[in-house]
Amino acid sequence: MKYYLLLFSLVSLTACAQTSKKSIPIVKTKQDVILAHAKWQATQDVTYDGSYRIIDYPNGDVPANIGVCTDVVIRAYRAVDIDMQQVIYEDVKDNLSYYYPIYFKRGTAKADPNIDHRRVHIIRKFLNKNYPESKIKNSAPYLPGDIIVWGNWHIGILIDEKVPGTDRYYAVHNIGGGPEKEDVYYDEYDLDHYRWKPYEEVEIDEIENKLSKSEL
Repeated sequence: MKYYLLLFSLVSLTACAQTSKKSIPIVKTKQDVILAHAKWQATQDVTYDGSYRIIDYPNGDVPANIGVCTDVVIRAYRAVDIDMQQVIYEDVKDNLSYYYPIYFKRGTAKADPNIDHRRVHIIRKFLNKNYPESKIKNSAPYLPGDIIVWGNWHIGILIDEKVPGTDRYYAVHNIGGGPEKEDVYYDEYDLDHYRWKPYEEVEIDEIENKLSKSEL
C-alpha cells in the first residue's frame, strides 16, 4: 500500500510540474513584437502605392492592402503602440523651418498628418533631431531591430533571421513589390542605421510614476 501511495505522489508531482511549465507564459520584449510584425507583413499581399490619401489622426493608416517602404516601419512600431504619425506630425508642426526649409522660406511650409510620417527624409530628420544617440556608426554591427535608411529615398528594418552562410540579417522592406524579406547587402552600401527604441522611454516613465505614487 505504501508503495502505491508513493508512486501516486510521484506521478502527481510530475503532472503538476509539467502543468506549471506549460502554464508559464512566454514574455516577449517589445522589440520581439516589432520584428514579428515586420515578418508578418512580408507574408501579406500589399500593393506598392504611395499616392496621397486623407487618413485618420492619430493612428491613421492607408488601407492595409497598399503601402510604401515607410509604412513597413510605421506599422511595425504601431504593434507596440508607438504612433510615428503623431510624434512626427507634432514635431514637424513646431519645427517647419527644420523639416521643410525651402518651403518655409517661400512661406508655403505646413505640417500634414496625412503624409509627413510617410516620407523617408522626414523620418530621418526626426530621428537625427530627437534621437541623435540612436544613429549607429557605419562601422558598428547591424543588429535586429535596426532601421536602415538609403539616402532620402528608402527605408527598411532588420529582423532576427540571418542570411544563410553570412553574418547579415535579413531586412523587411517594400521597394516596389510589397513588403518582403530580403538580403539587402547592407555592408556594401553607405547606409545610415538607427537603433530606435522609444518604448524604453515609456517604460522608464511608467516605472518612475509608480515609484512616485508609492512614496506618497
